[in-house]
Amino acid sequence: MPTNVTPEFKRAKEAFQAAHDPAERLTCLKEMLRTVPKHKGTEHLQADIKTRIKELTDELAGPRKKGARTGPAVTVRPEGAAQVALVGPPNTGKTSLHVQLTGSHAEVGPYPHTTREPLPGMLAYEDIHFQLVDLPPISASFMEPWFPNSLQPAHAALLVVDLTIPGCVENVAAIRKLLDEKRITLSELWPGTLDPTYLVARGRPGEIDDDAEDDDPFRVHLPTLLVANKSDLDPDPDEIEILEELVGAQYPALFVSAKTGHGLDKIGALLFQGLEVIRVYTKVPGHPAESDKPYTVFRGDTVQDVARLVHRDIAGTLKFARLWGSGKFDGQQVGRDHPLNDGDIIELHA
Repeated sequence: MPTNVTPEFKRAKEAFQAAHDPAERLTCLKEMLRTVPKHKGTEHLQADIKTRIKELTDELAGPRKKGARTGPAVTVRPEGAAQVALVGPPNTGKTSLHVQLTGSHAEVGPYPHTTREPLPGMLAYEDIHFQLVDLPPISASFMEPWFPNSLQPAHAALLVVDLTIPGCVENVAAIRKLLDEKRITLSELWPGTLDPTYLVARGRPGEIDDDAEDDDPFRVHLPTLLVANKSDLDPDPDEIEILEELVGAQYPALFVSAKTGHGLDKIGALLFQGLEVIRVYTKVPGHPAESDKPYTVFRGDTVQDVARLVHRDIAGTLKFARLWGSGKFDGQQVGRDHPLNDGDIIELHA
């Protein structure tokens, strides 16, 4: 990327990278196109932005009246606390995991490519839900042409593997290579602290290094949890270390079994901690908080971010909020840019 982009373009780029809703991403792209410097050094960037605008416009327009689409709807609108994509090679039990975790009625079969299109489901964790999207398998020989687009709205990925399958290392390496060529990085850097034995990094879900002048604004960085399925087949735990050494990536890892249920109860907590999700409860003046209906944002998000989730008009006219929880005292008056913590209760005044 050119080094002389304007501050307005940088802000539009940051907003695009943080957005997961297609309509919001389209708005950000148009702002990026408006603010990008128009000179020879940005010609490729301008063309890339225009291509993305066309793709999102077509996606939001829905199926064409004349002529069938070439495939299924390739993206799933994010819902819940975060969208997490299930990625992996064939026959790893990825769809079985999805069924066990979400209660979906996905077709499960002992043959490759049972999953043919994105399938969402909700994983319950305490009083919130994570949206898990089951996707077709990837192999060195085949990846659905629309697959990279289906990862655009995701906040993270579960890389599902079967350590007992010969060629597991080659499969993971092929997946990383194929997605990297499509500007998708399955990142080992997780925002939150999962466990002292895991690789720990600070930052926001999907965020990339904004200080890098040659940063690609369209590269997606997905924090990735390695899920070693079929632990009931008693794989060697050292296989994880061997896999990481040969592939060259140290993902946070978890042994599970879709058949016996072993380890499945840990996934919700790992996602909650690893993606730094926080729950914020709202209340109306003179009434108790709605303790069973939290809004979910990420660590570092503010009162204004929650106000946008409540209602766009409230966010636009917000004056201040009263805070219970992490404030200096209950009912403390705070501004719209005040950062929030898990369990906070806010009363919005617009």
